[in-house]
Amino acid sequence: MLSLCSAMIQLSILLFITFLMAASAGNFYQDVDLTWGDQRGKTLNGGQDLTLSLDKNSGSGFQSKNQFFLGRFDMQLKLVPGNSAGTVTTYYLSSQGTQHDEIDFEFLGNVSGQPYTVHTNVYSQGNGNKEQQFRLWFDPTTSFHTYSVVWNTQRIIFLVDSIPIRVFTNHEAIGVPYPKSQPMRVYCSLWNADDWATQGGTVKTDWTKAPFIASYRNFNANGCVSGSPGTSCVSKTGEPLNNEAWQTLALDANGRNRLRWVQEKYMIYNYCTDVQRFPQGLPPECKRSRF
Repeated sequence: MLSLCSAMIQLSILLFITFLMAASAGNFYQDVDLTWGDQRGKTLNGGQDLTLSLDKNSGSGFQSKNQFFLGRFDMQLKLVPGNSAGTVTTYYLSSQGTQHDEIDFEFLGNVSGQPYTVHTNVYSQGNGNKEQQFRLWFDPTTSFHTYSVVWNTQRIIFLVDSIPIRVFTNHEAIGVPYPKSQPMRVYCSLWNADDWATQGGTVKTDWTKAPFIASYRNFNANGCVSGSPGTSCVSKTGEPLNNEAWQTLALDANGRNRLRWVQEKYMIYNYCTDVQRFPQGLPPECKRSRF
């Protein structure tokens, strides 16, 4: 009985968080620009929903109007259903230029009945090669799920429905670049990558299934809107951001247990264990705690 009550309390908390997120979510008309795709991107329901489509001629994409320097970024996605092989749906942060920073969620499609691959990566000063890949414990095509990035000066946390799947810690002290000197925009896109996305590019996009459609809603960006890291931290409404939870967020014991669960059961690739890729030795951050 006690465990049942505990489970019900946890479920109530998650539902309350989801309600708050939906209530505080922005409006796509106000918060983003459709940047490519020749009207393949569509804003619906008064700005509450946005769909991207892909056909043989083009994909589509959008970006946030604001640049952010650190923050928490939440987006609900419903991925391309059915045979999505060759398609990539993205949700990521990036700065500009050859020395850019980037924090990636990429969703690699698959043939009908086979799972999506969730591809994550972190770039700093133009260098990435820090990939971790996961399966999901649910079907991401039948309903919306929340994908989040927490980015502060100490760590980057990737979350799915508030469950942490990855933590990238700031290890500048041992010479590992960390993205904290460039503001970034939020980008989302749906595009064809059948040269590599599905089973190493061996399974191609079936264009008879086009158009492929991915859906977005409840975008919430709670971060410092600033053109320069040296300026004070203000929200997109111009109000100072002080003592926000994301600014010092770290995993507690429950979060660490959930992270272990995901990584033990659902991680399918980790650059920190790929000794063939790094014959001269694994990157230095791989020897440190993943929390």
